[in-house]
Amino acid sequence: MRLIILSLLILLSFPALCSADWPQFRGPDGQGHSEAKGIPVVWSEENNITWKSAIPGQGYSSPVIAGNQIWLTSSQEGGKSLHAVCLDKVTGKLLHDVEVLRTGDVGPKHRLNGYASPTPVLDGRHVFVHFGPRGTVCLSTAGRIVWKNTELKFNVIQGAASSPILHEDLLILTCDGIDNQFIVALDKQTGKTKWKQPRAHLEAAARKQLIAKMSYSTPLIQSINGIPQLVCSGADHVAAYDLTTGKEIWWMPYNGFSIVGRPSYGNDLFYVVGSIRQDHFCIFAVRPGKGKLREDQRVWQFSTGIGHVPSPILVGREIFTVHDVGVAACIDALTGRELWRERLGGNHDASPIEIRSRIYFCNREGKTTVLAAGREFKVLSTNQLKGIFKASPAVADGALFLRSDTHLYRIEKPIK
Repeated sequence: MRLIILSLLILLSFPALCSADWPQFRGPDGQGHSEAKGIPVVWSEENNITWKSAIPGQGYSSPVIAGNQIWLTSSQEGGKSLHAVCLDKVTGKLLHDVEVLRTGDVGPKHRLNGYASPTPVLDGRHVFVHFGPRGTVCLSTAGRIVWKNTELKFNVIQGAASSPILHEDLLILTCDGIDNQFIVALDKQTGKTKWKQPRAHLEAAARKQLIAKMSYSTPLIQSINGIPQLVCSGADHVAAYDLTTGKEIWWMPYNGFSIVGRPSYGNDLFYVVGSIRQDHFCIFAVRPGKGKLREDQRVWQFSTGIGHVPSPILVGREIFTVHDVGVAACIDALTGRELWRERLGGNHDASPIEIRSRIYFCNREGKTTVLAAGREFKVLSTNQLKGIFKASPAVADGALFLRSDTHLYRIEKPIK
């Protein structure tokens, strides 16, 4: 009952996105939760696969779903041709493959990243795709380009990764490069800038090393005392912003950069992925306030085996993590005490999701481990598919959707 009430409260905080099944990175609440019934715990290439459809091009963005459409992004021609791709949710048939941007300068990227990694976001009428400094594009659900914005300049030397999010009439982008760091809100109807807020509070040492300013986190919007706040981790600090003006509400310092994990909220706390030193990532549980947070507002921090790329997932009073090299842990969300730590195996890029007290961890090698969401370690199943899996899972219409480097799977129990 506690988890059901929690899920309802989370969904009520995101009314603009609830019309879609899985409208953004990590689902309707942005935190990876689903109350969908009947999602399989067991599957394979021969079992519980409704369809498996080839995706043109290459990309690591997660699928987003509204109505009968599934949208993803991909790149072709070595990143010079950037595409929005749409599949039919029921049949897996390719509906649209639209070249939205063409560039002669693909920019740098990490060897494990691609040119189409940020996940699209949907509002039920439009599709918004983002490729970092290469540009941002709005399409109609019929696949027609509505507007493009290629004016935002920042250098992400490991390639684009932060996903766009929506709030009312705003499309919000995190642009944390080695040269420029800012949050920007675009008018979702026109693509024009409504506000642009520079990132602040970079430590003096970081200012001397340009590489130490980059980050790749996707923000979370959460209402606090009736006022929505945009919370986003960056280099050397996390901050909350006023969505009307972009002005900073509160901030907390830490040491380090290249932050990827998306924040979570629950138990009256924000759970923020930051760092205590470079390449040593940390979860901070913080109580929001005004200005620089006091020490007593940093309720706890935990820095043992926190992953770089996968976001943690909060389920009630427990928070679950997986390190990039496949070690999972459960932490008491009220105290920061570790409850268990176990090896799942493989390499992990995808962020886990929770479906009715079951947590799905998908590794790069195509193995998904399903655990019971609890204070004791319990494996419910392990499931193997072919391919390389870096995209986070999506849920809609009683099915689980997993993207490999070549295909999208619809996984569900067969109708009897």
